[in-house]
Amino acid sequence: MRTAALLRRGLEEEGYAVDVAVDGPGSVWQAVEFGYDVVVLDVLLPGFDGFEVCRRLRIGGCWAPVLMLTARDAVADRVRGLDAGADDYLTKPFSFAELSARLRALIRRGARERPAVLQAGGLRLDPASRRAWRGEVELELSPKEFVLLELFLRHPGEVLTRTRILEHVWDYAYDGNSNIIDQYVAYLRRKIDRPFGMEQLETVRGAGYRLAVPDPPGTR
Repeated sequence: MRTAALLRRGLEEEGYAVDVAVDGPGSVWQAVEFGYDVVVLDVLLPGFDGFEVCRRLRIGGCWAPVLMLTARDAVADRVRGLDAGADDYLTKPFSFAELSARLRALIRRGARERPAVLQAGGLRLDPASRRAWRGEVELELSPKEFVLLELFLRHPGEVLTRTRILEHVWDYAYDGNSNIIDQYVAYLRRKIDRPFGMEQLETVRGAGYRLAVPDPPGTR
């Protein structure tokens, strides 16, 4: 609570109107009820932790930008927070000036929908649980296939170049087989499209690949 009190005082001095919630359930209720411009969320909360608070906010349709505060600096914890729907994070100890700057950036960005479960047509993927489905059938994907599908589902209908895919799924320095992208797209098609008689993952000749977004039923 000492950190919350200090942050409240500092933010109020900068002209913000600030409310403080003392536990996980209260955080969810207040954020949904009052529609804040931004939420500063500590991971260490009684009731349930900040990861669960963020997940419940997104499931409940609350899209206010979330900045997570954590004493943990492990990559896995940062990934967990982002997968739960957070927009940014700060590791303690941090400077108030940096927190204030990040809040200004999040407020400028505004609330935009960032569903906890990604979906396009019959494909669904839950980044937090690392599970994916075609309709009601759960898909058995390798780690690379999962990350590749997540990339397409975060950019449905958008043409992704081989370079962009390589940088996201592998890394900038990868110098392996130049056909690795084509190979993994083929692997992914064998699991998400062919068994279901679908061709949702498309090749855009000379450009890259695109996950098509089917028209809703009855729109044609």
